[in-house]
Parts: sequence; structure tokens; C-alpha cells
Amino acid sequence: MATMWRRVLVALSMLGAAGAASAIDYRSINVPAAILYDAPSQQGKKLYLIKAQTPVEVVVRLEGWFKVRDAEGTLAWVESRNVSERRMLVVTSPRAEIRQADKAEAAVLAELDKWVAVEFVESASPGWAKVRHRDGATGYIRSTQVWGL
Repeated sequence: MATMWRRVLVALSMLGAAGAASAIDYRSINVPAAILYDAPSQQGKKLYLIKAQTPVEVVVRLEGWFKVRDAEGTLAWVESRNVSERRMLVVTSPRAEIRQADKAEAAVLAELDKWVAVEFVESASPGWAKVRHRDGATGYIRSTQVWGL
């Protein structure tokens, strides 16, 4: 009987570890412009620059390097020192609105163009996220209009 409980506990702990390992890790660029490379080395081919506050998804971690995915799905390597744990989102729809509440009929506080970054504040009701724009507008945005959640 004790052996059976031990097996159950081991199985449950493995499920928890698997769930934690599969959590998506969104971060953002913390320097004015970070170089993205095709390999985890400064000797790698420089692909392009990515600007400050751009959200990225960390998909691989090596010492001093992150392999990241951007909102367009591009994968590249960036030095980990150029990436912050600060959570940012980027507008991916042609236009997005920051609203006073997490409801479609709530007052519009700001209208944003595609590729504008906003800071993720917290999760809200399903389909919404609380965000803060660099100009100070804080409110709610539809999750379908942004990337980084």
C-alpha cells in the first residue's frame, strides 16, 4: 500500500514539473537596440536589431544567451543581458483600444497602432489584459489584439 502511494506521489510530482517546464516565458528587450544572431555567439551572423520594450518569448536558454521568438514568429539568439523580465505586449492588429474596463462597451482611453508596445500589468477577465501605455494610459486591451500573453 505504501509503495502504491509513493508511486502516485512521484507521478503527481512529475506532472507538476512538466507543467512548469512548459510555461511560456515572455520577457522584453531592455536596451535601446539589441542585436539578434543566427547562433549563440557574437561571431554568429547578425540578423537584425530589435528595439527596447519589444516583447520576446524565450524558447531556449544557454549560458549568456536566449533563443527568442518575436511577434512575427522569427527565431533568433540574443545576449541574455539585453533581455529583462519586464513583461511587455505588442499590438498585432491594425488598431487596438485601451479601454477603461474589461468590457467592449467601456470608454476608450487610447487608440494604438500596430506594433505599439504596452506594459502588461495583470490578467483580467477572459479575453482581456490590463496594460499601461508609456504615455500613462492604464486600462484594458483585448487579448486578440496583442502578442505576448
